[in-house]
Amino acid sequence: MTQPFASQPYATSPIPFPISTSPSAVAFDGVTRRFGATTALDDVTFEIPIGATVALLGPNGAGKSTAINVMLGMLRASGGQARTLGLEPRAAVQAGRVGAMLQGGGLPIGCTVGELVDFTRNLYPQPLPLEAALRASRLTELAGRRVEGLSGGETQRLRFALAIAGDPDLVFLDEPTVAMDVETRHVFWADMRRYAAEGRTILFATHYLEEEDRVADRVVVLDHGRVVADGTPGSIKAAVSGRTVRFTLPDADRSALAGLPGVSGCELRGDSVTLTSSDADTTVAALYAARMPLRDLEVTGANLESAFLAIAGSERD
Repeated sequence: MTQPFASQPYATSPIPFPISTSPSAVAFDGVTRRFGATTALDDVTFEIPIGATVALLGPNGAGKSTAINVMLGMLRASGGQARTLGLEPRAAVQAGRVGAMLQGGGLPIGCTVGELVDFTRNLYPQPLPLEAALRASRLTELAGRRVEGLSGGETQRLRFALAIAGDPDLVFLDEPTVAMDVETRHVFWADMRRYAAEGRTILFATHYLEEEDRVADRVVVLDHGRVVADGTPGSIKAAVSGRTVRFTLPDADRSALAGLPGVSGCELRGDSVTLTSSDADTTVAALYAARMPLRDLEVTGANLESAFLAIAGSERD
C-alpha cells in the first residue's frame, strides 16, 4: 500500500540543518536534472517568495514533475542548487515544513477520516490541532466516516487535510480539484486564498487552466526542461500578441473571413465564428465595411489557455 506523502518515514527524522529565515519558499539556481542521456531540467532558475500562490504549468514531458520532485526532496539535482524554505529540500520536509497533496499514493482503508488525519498529524513536530485540520478541509462532519466510503471530491479534501496536518509553511497541490464539481472547486479555492493569506506558500499544478488564471499570483511555465514564461497571469497573456473576435454569422464564408486583414485563424461552429487577429480594430472595420450581417460581436484578449498554447507552440517551432 502506498502511504500519503506526509507519512513517509523520513518525516520524523532529526532536523539536520537549522531552519532558515530566507524570504524564498523555493529557489532554483541553475538546476539541471538528467536521467542518463535525457535532460529533464536544463539550467532552470526561478524563485518563489513566501506567501505567494504559484501555478506550475507545462505540457507532458516539459520537466514539471521532475521540478516538483526536486523541490520536494524526492530527487536530487544533477547540477545547480535547489532550496526549499532556505534548506536542502529533504531537510525542509524532515522539519515538517512542507506538505504535499499528491495523486500517486493510495489511501488506507478500514479507518475513519478523523483517525487518518490524526495519525498523520502525529508524525510532525508541531502539527495543526485535529479540529483545525478537519475544519480547514471541510471534513468536520465526515470525521467519523470510513475512508472507503468517501466520494471523489471528499477524497480530494481528505488528501488536502493530510497535506496540511503538519501545519506546513509550503504546500504543494497536484491536481487538487480533480473529481470536484464546479461549486466545490470554487469553495476549495476560496479556502486556499484564506489559507495563503495567513502567510503560507501554495504551489499547485492543474489541468484546469481557468483555475490558474483566476487563483494564481504567478505562473511559471516549463517546456523542454526550461522556464519559457514566468510572471503574473495578466503579464503572460499580455505577452501573447493577438485578439479573439467572436460573432454570430449565418452561412459564413470561411475563405472570405480568413482573408480579412489581420486574421491569422478562423474557426466556424454552426453560426458561431471565432477569428484570431493581430489587429482586431482593422479586422472589425473590414467586417463592417463588407456589410456582413453579423451580430453578438465580442473582442477579447488572450486567455491563459491560448497564451500557454502559443508559448508552448513557439518553443516547438
